[in-house]
Amino acid sequence: MAVILVVDDEPLQRDILKTILGDEGYETYTAASGEEALIIAKKFNPEVILTDLKMEGMDGIELIESIPREPLEPTMIIMTAHGTISSAVEALKKGAFDYLTKPLNKDSLLLTVRRAVERSALMRENLQLQRELYDRFKVEGIVGKSDKMREAVEIMKKVSSSPATILISGESGTGKELIAKAIHYNSPRRVKPFIALNCASIPENLFESELFGYEPGAFTGATARKVGLFEAANSGTLFLDEIGDMPIMMQSKLLRVLQDKEIRRLGGKDAIKIDVRIITATNKDLEKELAKGVFREDLFYRLKVVTIGLPPLRERKNDIPELAAYFMQKYNREFGKRVKNIENAAMKALSEFNWPGNIRQLESVIERAVIMSDTDTIKLKDINTELRISQPAESFDLSLPDEGINFDELEKDLLRKAMIKSNGVVAKAAKLLGMSYKTFWYRWEKMNPGTKKEPSAE
Repeated sequence: MAVILVVDDEPLQRDILKTILGDEGYETYTAASGEEALIIAKKFNPEVILTDLKMEGMDGIELIESIPREPLEPTMIIMTAHGTISSAVEALKKGAFDYLTKPLNKDSLLLTVRRAVERSALMRENLQLQRELYDRFKVEGIVGKSDKMREAVEIMKKVSSSPATILISGESGTGKELIAKAIHYNSPRRVKPFIALNCASIPENLFESELFGYEPGAFTGATARKVGLFEAANSGTLFLDEIGDMPIMMQSKLLRVLQDKEIRRLGGKDAIKIDVRIITATNKDLEKELAKGVFREDLFYRLKVVTIGLPPLRERKNDIPELAAYFMQKYNREFGKRVKNIENAAMKALSEFNWPGNIRQLESVIERAVIMSDTDTIKLKDINTELRISQPAESFDLSLPDEGINFDELEKDLLRKAMIKSNGVVAKAAKLLGMSYKTFWYRWEKMNPGTKKEPSAE
């Protein structure tokens, strides 16, 4: 049950309130002055403080201003006589939750206290969620010890506390949003909103209303005010993913927001000041987009005050065991499983795979393996199907040269590479190319006349 502190310089009033609140099951303490209340509050950390407004020495308003805010400030209720209502209103402005007038009505007292306890519980729950988010996204918790990831983490540590705009680049699935969240939750803005928008998923005609909001009547169907993402993220962070896909018209408007630090809702007349940190991400080469004329140069330099480049997973394969273990534990918790190990053959396959989908793909493979595993160990059979299906045929160079291709030479090259990859076993080579044994051998013999068929091939 909630802890409540009653502060009043009248002994009888303290005793009555302690009895009423105690009968309701609240753990109740009392103090005869504001100074004594500070001592008791430090010791028992009450969720709610019920204090008289007028007391000798430190009064109720001074107590509100002096009470410790950490780890979480208590919810304050002011008690006041009818003649000092204006002072109670001043207390509300200073941060009090509500006020009660003397003589107190028992039902009103218990209702107000109950509401204050519920508010305090909600605030504590929010604080816990914030702590969990911080633990999840703290820089030190980002998995990866490769040189390129260490470099990225060092940059993040230096820029998290600054308001600088940040551009994160990397292939799809490399964890750009995770990095953006880590920056946010390690910054002074951590208790404020983090809002993400994928620019590639927004139709061009909805971009402006999504970012800036609109007033009623701004366009057909706009029947109520809509708050845009810039307003929703005020004092926090707005993460614009795939910024390279933002329409050129919106780029100029985003540039204006970055310069003026204000927005105007569609159909609105008044400018709204905002304080939003912008983090962007892209899987495109924005300098090439500049050359094509599809990305503004002035916006590019505004966004890349600080740049963080994330390497693809194929360039940080020494991080795969640690990442796999992290995802294994994550999905153990989510699915109530107890998978503890990854056998050597499975880890070797994970480490040798080229991961075109990067970390996102690895996570998906481990998630499925945890679900499908019948033992406490992920085995090769638990991941083999996933890797075989998604393994790209990068070992076969299918790029088209400027001068065109010779199909006979292409076919011969494919057959030869399949034979090399299968160590000369025709059946395996045929399977690699999706052919029957006879079809493969016919084509191979045609390209390499005089070749002897392997023993016991059929």
